[in-house]
Amino acid sequence: MKRALVITLLTLTGAMAAYFSVSVVAPPTSIHKTNMAERQDLSGLSVATFAGGCFWCVEAAFQDAPGVREAISGFSGGDTENPSYEQVAYGLTKHTEAVQVYYDPTQITYEGLLQVLWRTADPTDTDGQFSDRGRQYRPAIFYHNEEQRQVALKSREEVSKSGPYDKPVNIEIVAYKSFYPAEAYHQDYYKKNPLRYRFYTIGSGRAGFQLDTWGDDLEVDFTKYQPKKKTDLAPLAKAM
Repeated sequence: MKRALVITLLTLTGAMAAYFSVSVVAPPTSIHKTNMAERQDLSGLSVATFAGGCFWCVEAAFQDAPGVREAISGFSGGDTENPSYEQVAYGLTKHTEAVQVYYDPTQITYEGLLQVLWRTADPTDTDGQFSDRGRQYRPAIFYHNEEQRQVALKSREEVSKSGPYDKPVNIEIVAYKSFYPAEAYHQDYYKKNPLRYRFYTIGSGRAGFQLDTWGDDLEVDFTKYQPKKKTDLAPLAKAM
């Protein structure tokens, strides 16, 4: 039923999706970048950085994951400082659209976050994502420490061997260097412009790919990715 609905909507709204995806490229000149992380208290949280094509979609996917306090759209993987959306979109920098995720490690593991990435992106396509082509839309995992790197490598190997993909999973796993938040009008785009966002996810081919690839497993069972609670050994020590 869901697949049939997607096909019907794609037929009816393809032209509108194309219009909307193009019409929102030029930002209002009065809007400037906002460092979202500095506007709220995110201290004590762990940080993860992922790229999976259009950051509107990646941000929306992570916002609903348990333990995620904030997901910020921006740019990572390049050398240009504080790039603008236009610079990145036109491929003038080495950045890719990315999302910085602030999460509570006592509620969700890094592996759990990777399960979200696998289901929202196409990790087999390193030349872009869906209708967005170019290295500025390449998928990537930017690890912040050795633990994240090891978890990412293991998860990529597992999803490559037993996952639903027909092609090799060759998503980049690279060291994190920097992250620059995108302009304010990009943040929470799926909330601010739900209709345009929906048209875009369908028209770009992302929604159909997700359903065709994952089917009934599209929703992550987060109970499998809850951190194990440390056993309090104090009472046992006293008893001995």
